[in-house]
Amino acid sequence: MNPLWFIRMAKWARRPPSMTQVKIAGTVLAIAVAIVIVDKLGFWPDWARLDRAPRPRLH
Repeated sequence: MNPLWFIRMAKWARRPPSMTQVKIAGTVLAIAVAIVIVDKLGFWPDWARLDRAPRPRLH
């Protein structure tokens, strides 16, 4: 584990994020999970999908 992570954890332990920041992070995470679930179930519209670009061939 990177030592900078320990510094970050100590900083959070001394001064945790506000409840508003926790709610925002939770909401963003919930939206991301919902999008993934909708996509995996096949309900995501075709116009909103990204087509993978073909890989360039190296000769």
